[in-house]
Amino acid sequence: MSSSRLWERAALVPARTDAGLRRPEVVALPPTAPTIPELFTFMRDAELRWETLRMRIEERTFGARGEQGWTIDVAVRHPNHARVVTTESGRGTATSHELWLSDGQTVWTYSADHQLGTKRPVRNRPRGLDRSFPGRARVYQPLTRLPAETLPELFVHPAGYCQNVLATGACVVAGTDRVAGREVILVACDHPRAVERVADRPDFGLEVAVDRLDGVILRLVETIAGEVTRIAEVVHYEPDAPLGPSFFAFEFPEGTTLLY
Repeated sequence: MSSSRLWERAALVPARTDAGLRRPEVVALPPTAPTIPELFTFMRDAELRWETLRMRIEERTFGARGEQGWTIDVAVRHPNHARVVTTESGRGTATSHELWLSDGQTVWTYSADHQLGTKRPVRNRPRGLDRSFPGRARVYQPLTRLPAETLPELFVHPAGYCQNVLATGACVVAGTDRVAGREVILVACDHPRAVERVADRPDFGLEVAVDRLDGVILRLVETIAGEVTRIAEVVHYEPDAPLGPSFFAFEFPEGTTLLY
């Protein structure tokens, strides 16, 4: 087992090119199994290894309401442009999807189910995060923002998840697998810190599948007492995908009620 409790490098600024662009600290993982700190550092810079991305995530949860499922389509073009469309499984996309779109300055959201939309400036980051705070008190600054506390944010920007969740539990590299046609490294984590009361128990566990080439998370499995309560898996992953300028254009449909 490799210790992860000392890893607090989520906010470490990577090296920069002569043009001022950020570049990954670790170019590629060794052919042998990496240590947990090596893997977390590699994962932190995941979004720096491509210019554009298309990804589809399928999520299922199992609880008191039975099985529920969602499909999440993600598109990113550095810097700043991102589009996330979430659809509930079993319902048509025309009436059940939710859109989140940003160009780095403005965020648009639209709920087709309720015909409600918002348009607002990007929320400013908290002041003073660039000061000399301890590593664990600092946060990763993404090259392109994604909606906070969502699976796309967790999968594409895994630095904060590694530091604040995985590193609080007992982690071990559990082997390799293939997800969406790509080789992944499996990391099992026992009893990490949890913010949800229902999961704050000693038999709560996590397993993540990390893409060996890019460092993004391609699968997340949550268990309680050995029973799977949540599984989210990437079914399509396409780095450096062709994305035209109109891909991130959007106009609210007729009849939309703007909240603000």
